[in-house]
Amino acid sequence: MKFATVAIEERVLVGIVEKKGILSLNDVEEKRSGRRPYADDLVICLEQEDFLENVKGLIEWVENQNNKDNLFIPIEKAKFLAPIPRPRKNIFCVGKNYEEHAIEMGSKADIPEHVMIFTKAPTTVIGHMGDIMEHKQVTEQLDYEGELAIIIGKKGKGIEKEKALDYIFGYTILNDITARDLQKKHKQFFIGKSLDTTAPIGPWIVTKDKISNPNELNIITKVNGEIRQQSNTKHFIFPIEEIISVLSKGMTLEPGDIIATGTPAGVGKGFNPPRFLKARDSIEISVEGIGTLINQVVAEE
Repeated sequence: MKFATVAIEERVLVGIVEKKGILSLNDVEEKRSGRRPYADDLVICLEQEDFLENVKGLIEWVENQNNKDNLFIPIEKAKFLAPIPRPRKNIFCVGKNYEEHAIEMGSKADIPEHVMIFTKAPTTVIGHMGDIMEHKQVTEQLDYEGELAIIIGKKGKGIEKEKALDYIFGYTILNDITARDLQKKHKQFFIGKSLDTTAPIGPWIVTKDKISNPNELNIITKVNGEIRQQSNTKHFIFPIEEIISVLSKGMTLEPGDIIATGTPAGVGKGFNPPRFLKARDSIEISVEGIGTLINQVVAEE
């Protein structure tokens, strides 16, 4: 299933995206039972007991309806917000998780021996087709990073690698937009990674049962139609199971936590000369089994 948070005119809802359109969980459940039990916040939904099983039952009911087409909202009427528009915590991000990216950002000496984690502020998040601000007043080196992202589905601490995938709800796409000059100036990642609109996420979350092996997915990033990044998550230095296990040692992971798994080689800074983003640039990130996240850089007025 593909879970999305969308705006329909002035209304925000959590729904399932299918070829025929979007099924609003509450609207469909109201037709079935007269109840509206779901929050318009996907994190709250994830915290509900048996949430996924209840939704599966709802989908089965839809499939058995003679006039089921009337239950779908046309996709063209929806504005896709980030699946989790305002995370409760900073986004966990894995740095230098592909050898070639570590090398393009420095040298072989920069290939990490241990999982490297930084974070992005919740205020960075925007959705599919949302505008990325150019931030010309604070940076001249805005860069893209296409990544697979994990959405945690249940609370856990001290998670063993062998059980790590059990704690995942699903997967989505994240563009870790970065101000490289701020990153260098402040000698750390947080400010350069946390400008407003620098975490496009979406368009939806694909539940983990639809992804047989998250450590073997093709990922492509295009800027203005030109392929800049092309790799596969099989090239992770640290696979997803290890990332979750390391993060959960002494730290509790909770439903709705977002983990960006790292970006492959081909970022703008890696070119000679560098190819940083500018106003009107369009970035498309595609991950196998999930879809394509599209955003454009815009100049502030």
